[in-house]
Amino acid sequence: MSAALRLRLDGAALVANWRWLDAQSGAAACGAAVKADGYGLGAREVVARLAEVGCRDFFVSSWDETVALGALPEGCALSVLHGVREEDMPVALASKARPVLNTRAQVQRWRETGRPCDVMIDTGMNRLGLSASDDLSGLHIETLMSHLACADEDSAMNEAQRAAFVSLTTNAKRRSLANSAGVCLGYDYAFDLTRPGLAIYGGIARAEAARHIAQVAHIEAQVIQRRPVRAGESVGYGATYVAADDKAVAVLNIGYADGYRRVFTANGTAGGGRFAVLGRVSMDLLVVDVSSEPTINEGDWVSVDYDLAVASAATGVSQYELLTGLGARFDRVWR
Repeated sequence: MSAALRLRLDGAALVANWRWLDAQSGAAACGAAVKADGYGLGAREVVARLAEVGCRDFFVSSWDETVALGALPEGCALSVLHGVREEDMPVALASKARPVLNTRAQVQRWRETGRPCDVMIDTGMNRLGLSASDDLSGLHIETLMSHLACADEDSAMNEAQRAAFVSLTTNAKRRSLANSAGVCLGYDYAFDLTRPGLAIYGGIARAEAARHIAQVAHIEAQVIQRRPVRAGESVGYGATYVAADDKAVAVLNIGYADGYRRVFTANGTAGGGRFAVLGRVSMDLLVVDVSSEPTINEGDWVSVDYDLAVASAATGVSQYELLTGLGARFDRVWR
């Protein structure tokens, strides 16, 4: 059965976004973060499209994501950002993916295998990562990584972290520091490998990218009912919206259980800005004003406006949350 809710996914935009990030990476290779099932869009589809145009390095969070992703295209590599727990070892040893080692226990655990790995060094974010003084002897390090805390801002911390990363001494074959926002900071942050995520999927990590990054995910919801609302009548829970004049509304098959958050109650739109959201966003339903479109009726599809940067500015919800929060009830349709 088909769902009454779909994400129309633009494969050409996905590829164009990655190609721009690749060009901005200069001489460095450009990888792709495909964790959280490709930021919710479908990791397998993302990997297939990006591998076809030259992406060779992919990143997931955990070993269950490597299993879900399946076999990679020939010549591609996969890194597991959260490292390797004791519980992960059977899967890790059966996989070609590399763990990104973050703790001393992970280092000891993986050192004994003699197999290649990546390593994360904390340069000031105080999230995951080893310290510069930790013993990395005996490791076969493919990529030495760190992560920028403030790359989406003009912060002095960016240069401090870059300098700290430059000062590290290891036998790693490659170095990698820049995420999507870091790519926009210039070639000094690219090193040997960049690993963008959000920008590949249409998010604007920094203002410099706004003219170059295209939306990938477009929401479309089916109309369950068209109905009249008379002047003085209310719409939705709490009767928070009262019509000043007669209107025609469409009830759409989408709500906060699908990731279309209640914060859009006050400022959401559909149909390219033509249809205002009326009343509260419900768990499964959304009411929009279609008075200007007499032909929209039951069974029709309506686009729900979801430009990530615009929606984030309007709601205060991060672009990452807006994208990865889109739920499982969407049919994901690539073109």
